[in-house]
Amino acid sequence: MSLKVILVACVAAVALADKAPVYHQPPVYAAPTYHAPEPAYRPSPYKQPEYPTVPPKYNYNYGVADGYSGANFAASESRDGYKTEGSYTVDLPDSRKQIVKYVDNGDGYVAEVTYEGEAQYPEYTPTYKPAYKPAPYHAPPKYPVY
Repeated sequence: MSLKVILVACVAAVALADKAPVYHQPPVYAAPTYHAPEPAYRPSPYKQPEYPTVPPKYNYNYGVADGYSGANFAASESRDGYKTEGSYTVDLPDSRKQIVKYVDNGDGYVAEVTYEGEAQYPEYTPTYKPAYKPAPYHAPPKYPVY
Protein backbone atom coordinates (compact mmCIF):
# COMPACT_ATOMS: atom_id res chain seq x y z
CA MET A 1 0.00 0.00 0.00
CA SER A 2 2.82 2.39 0.79
CA LEU A 3 4.23 1.80 -2.69
CA LYS A 4 0.95 3.01 -4.21
CA VAL A 5 1.04 6.17 -2.07
CA ILE A 6 4.59 6.93 -3.12
CA LEU A 7 3.71 6.34 -6.78
CA VAL A 8 0.67 8.68 -6.61
CA ALA A 9 2.78 11.32 -4.87
CA CYS A 10 5.43 11.17 -7.60
CA VAL A 11 2.85 11.46 -10.41
CA ALA A 12 1.22 14.43 -8.65
CA ALA A 13 4.61 16.15 -8.22
CA VAL A 14 5.40 15.72 -11.91
CA ALA A 15 1.95 16.99 -12.97
CA LEU A 16 2.20 20.09 -10.77
CA ALA A 17 5.76 20.86 -11.90
CA ASP A 18 4.84 20.84 -15.62
CA LYS A 19 4.47 24.52 -16.45
CA ALA A 20 5.23 26.07 -19.81
CA PRO A 21 8.37 28.21 -19.69
CA VAL A 22 7.93 31.97 -19.81
CA TYR A 23 10.23 33.85 -22.20
CA HIS A 24 10.75 37.59 -21.91
CA GLN A 25 11.48 39.88 -24.86
CA PRO A 26 15.19 40.68 -25.29
CA PRO A 27 16.17 44.26 -24.48
CA VAL A 28 16.31 46.71 -27.40
CA TYR A 29 19.45 48.82 -27.74
CA ALA A 30 20.03 51.80 -29.97
CA ALA A 31 22.40 51.34 -32.92
CA PRO A 32 25.95 52.47 -32.12
CA THR A 33 27.15 55.64 -33.74
CA TYR A 34 30.69 55.81 -35.09
CA HIS A 35 32.40 58.75 -36.69
CA ALA A 36 35.68 57.90 -38.44
CA PRO A 37 38.49 60.30 -37.60
CA GLU A 38 40.10 62.34 -40.32
CA PRO A 39 43.38 60.81 -41.59
CA ALA A 40 46.50 62.33 -40.07
CA TYR A 41 48.34 62.22 -43.40
CA ARG A 42 47.59 62.96 -47.01
CA PRO A 43 48.82 60.38 -49.52
CA SER A 44 50.82 61.83 -52.36
CA PRO A 45 49.22 61.52 -55.79
CA TYR A 46 50.51 58.67 -57.99
CA LYS A 47 53.04 59.63 -60.62
CA GLN A 48 53.78 57.47 -63.63
CA PRO A 49 57.44 56.38 -63.76
CA GLU A 50 59.48 58.11 -66.39
CA TYR A 51 61.38 55.79 -68.70
CA PRO A 52 64.24 56.95 -70.86
CA THR A 53 63.30 57.62 -74.45
CA VAL A 54 66.79 56.74 -75.64
CA PRO A 55 67.08 53.09 -76.76
CA PRO A 56 69.45 50.98 -74.65
CA LYS A 57 73.03 50.71 -75.81
CA TYR A 58 75.81 48.80 -74.06
CA ASN A 59 78.78 46.45 -74.48
CA TYR A 60 80.24 44.06 -71.94
CA ASN A 61 82.53 41.07 -71.77
CA TYR A 62 84.24 38.93 -69.17
CA GLY A 63 86.30 35.79 -68.94
CA VAL A 64 87.56 33.35 -66.32
CA ALA A 65 90.55 31.03 -66.69
CA ASP A 66 91.45 29.30 -63.43
CA GLY A 67 94.09 26.62 -63.78
CA TYR A 68 93.67 25.37 -60.21
CA SER A 69 89.95 24.57 -60.46
CA GLY A 70 89.86 24.05 -64.22
CA ALA A 71 87.17 26.69 -64.74
CA ASN A 72 87.44 28.28 -68.19
CA PHE A 73 84.56 30.31 -69.62
CA ALA A 74 83.89 33.70 -71.20
CA ALA A 75 80.97 35.82 -72.41
CA SER A 76 80.45 39.02 -74.38
CA GLU A 77 77.36 40.93 -75.48
CA SER A 78 76.55 44.18 -77.27
CA ARG A 79 73.20 45.86 -77.63
CA ASP A 80 72.02 48.79 -79.69
CA GLY A 81 68.27 49.34 -79.37
CA TYR A 82 66.51 46.08 -80.16
CA LYS A 83 69.54 44.49 -81.83
CA THR A 84 71.47 42.28 -79.43
CA GLU A 85 74.47 40.16 -80.36
CA GLY A 86 76.68 38.07 -78.16
CA SER A 87 78.57 34.88 -77.55
CA TYR A 88 79.82 32.72 -74.73
CA THR A 89 82.18 29.78 -74.40
CA VAL A 90 82.37 27.00 -71.85
CA ASP A 91 84.83 24.13 -71.38
CA LEU A 92 82.72 20.98 -71.05
CA PRO A 93 83.59 18.05 -68.75
CA ASP A 94 84.21 15.79 -71.77
CA SER A 95 87.14 18.07 -72.82
CA ARG A 96 85.25 19.86 -75.61
CA LYS A 97 84.69 23.61 -75.84
CA GLN A 98 81.11 24.78 -76.45
CA ILE A 99 80.75 28.06 -78.33
CA VAL A 100 77.35 29.77 -78.55
CA LYS A 101 76.80 32.81 -80.77
CA TYR A 102 73.38 34.45 -80.55
CA VAL A 103 71.46 37.30 -82.18
CA ASP A 104 68.16 38.91 -81.27
CA ASN A 105 66.75 41.65 -83.52
CA GLY A 106 63.60 42.08 -81.45
CA ASP A 107 61.77 39.24 -83.18
CA GLY A 108 63.27 36.26 -81.35
CA TYR A 109 66.42 34.63 -80.07
CA VAL A 110 68.53 32.82 -82.68
CA ALA A 111 71.50 30.83 -81.40
CA GLU A 112 74.28 28.97 -83.25
CA VAL A 113 75.95 26.31 -81.11
CA THR A 114 79.29 24.79 -82.14
CA TYR A 115 81.77 22.49 -80.44
CA GLU A 116 85.55 22.38 -80.71
CA GLY A 117 87.49 19.23 -80.00
CA GLU A 118 86.61 15.58 -79.66
CA ALA A 119 84.71 14.17 -76.68
CA GLN A 120 86.95 12.10 -74.38
CA TYR A 121 85.48 9.42 -72.15
CA PRO A 122 88.42 7.75 -70.38
CA GLU A 123 88.08 4.28 -68.85
CA TYR A 124 87.13 4.46 -65.22
CA THR A 125 89.75 3.02 -62.92
CA PRO A 126 89.30 3.46 -59.19
CA THR A 127 92.38 4.78 -57.45
CA TYR A 128 91.62 3.21 -54.09
CA LYS A 129 91.48 -0.30 -52.78
CA PRO A 130 88.61 -1.33 -50.56
CA ALA A 131 89.57 -1.68 -46.92
CA TYR A 132 87.23 -4.63 -46.41
CA LYS A 133 88.83 -7.98 -45.71
CA PRO A 134 86.62 -10.98 -45.09
CA ALA A 135 86.90 -12.59 -41.69
CA PRO A 136 88.98 -15.76 -41.66
CA TYR A 137 87.07 -19.06 -41.63
CA HIS A 138 87.50 -21.30 -38.62
CA ALA A 139 85.95 -24.75 -38.61
CA PRO A 140 83.66 -25.38 -35.65
CA PRO A 141 85.23 -27.40 -32.89
CA LYS A 142 84.51 -31.10 -32.78
CA TYR A 143 82.83 -32.20 -29.59
CA PRO A 144 82.62 -35.81 -28.53
CA VAL A 145 79.28 -37.48 -29.10
CA TYR A 146 77.83 -39.36 -26.09
